[in-house]
Amino acid sequence: MSTPRSGWFRSRRFAVAAGLTAALAALVATLLTMPLNASLASADGSQITGLAGKCVDVAEANNANGTPVQLYDCNGTPAQQWTIGTDGTIRALGKCLDVVDFGTGDGSAVQLWDCAGSANQQWVVSSANDIVNPAANKCLDVRDNNTANSTRLQIWTCAGTANQKWTAPAAGGGGNGGTGGGNGGGTPSGFVVSEDQFNQMFPGRNPFYTYSGLTTALAAYPGFATTGSDTVKRQEAAAFLANVSHETGGLVHVVEQNTANYPSYCDTSQSYGCPAGNDKYYGRGVVQLSWNFNYKAAGDALGIDLLHNPDLVQNDASIAWATGLWYWNSQSGPGTMTPHDAMVNSAGFGQTIRSINGALECDGHNPAQVQNRVDSYQHFAQILGVDPGANVAC
Repeated sequence: MSTPRSGWFRSRRFAVAAGLTAALAALVATLLTMPLNASLASADGSQITGLAGKCVDVAEANNANGTPVQLYDCNGTPAQQWTIGTDGTIRALGKCLDVVDFGTGDGSAVQLWDCAGSANQQWVVSSANDIVNPAANKCLDVRDNNTANSTRLQIWTCAGTANQKWTAPAAGGGGNGGTGGGNGGGTPSGFVVSEDQFNQMFPGRNPFYTYSGLTTALAAYPGFATTGSDTVKRQEAAAFLANVSHETGGLVHVVEQNTANYPSYCDTSQSYGCPAGNDKYYGRGVVQLSWNFNYKAAGDALGIDLLHNPDLVQNDASIAWATGLWYWNSQSGPGTMTPHDAMVNSAGFGQTIRSINGALECDGHNPAQVQNRVDSYQHFAQILGVDPGANVAC
């Protein structure tokens, strides 16, 4: 394996979309401090209840395409009988809960529509009672916190608020308990990669990089490795871990090895400066997070003050993993899409390389580095028993 570079972020700055910072911070805080009513069991295994104890309801029990989905007094009618499928759909009256016009923005309404297996009909029920549309990375939400009957439901940036909390039947309909991410992976964590498979992938890893640290970090991004078919879920997990392996020399390096570079990553043009010290923003963690502006962006998104406490990335395994998931799910780097989108939309593993380090590796710039990533991906896909798919190189 080639000597890892000092990180994905060494010479690139990434903007975090307005509003994402506070919302994801709230989501992470909620996931880490679950409310007392966090059980996903519903009274009859079919109603989905939320704000003010009211139910998710199909307006007028009409199963026509485009019928609004709303909040309404629970009444036990078929308009309130929902099945959470193992395929990621939520169904009532023979049709699917659907985001209108494939919307991904805050305020996009939900409706009933013919089931098509499309991204706007995919949902993940998290262990913290969020119902998330991974394509938009947004939560099912009661508009304006309004408890009145017939209040329209929508998707909104996940904030951990009461109007985004739901009790729901388990996947497959009926029974108690949530899906823990809904991926059907069969492991205690719900992740498609078991601990034994993880250990097989990283036989010489640094003990700092724990499997439990990874599975804890997954809560911040419930759409990761839970979106699409079982094949897609496993391909995404293999792709993420292969890129992580390349960046860290097989999960060996926790911090950047060239200490002479440490004072180089303070961008003094930023208004917030480098409060932890000019030499404290060197590469750390599974993506070797570097530069003060990247510590701030990742920390803001995760609800952790990494700008003032950058050492957390090398001292807390779950935070080290979470910074990698932050990049994977929300940043496109020199590419045209996030690595998450590349995998769930079948663009191929090669596009994840482009989004991570395409300017330096793709299009013939460094074929040996590209091949190293591809080799790891194909090996990990084999461990997970999944075909790596097409377009594996860039």
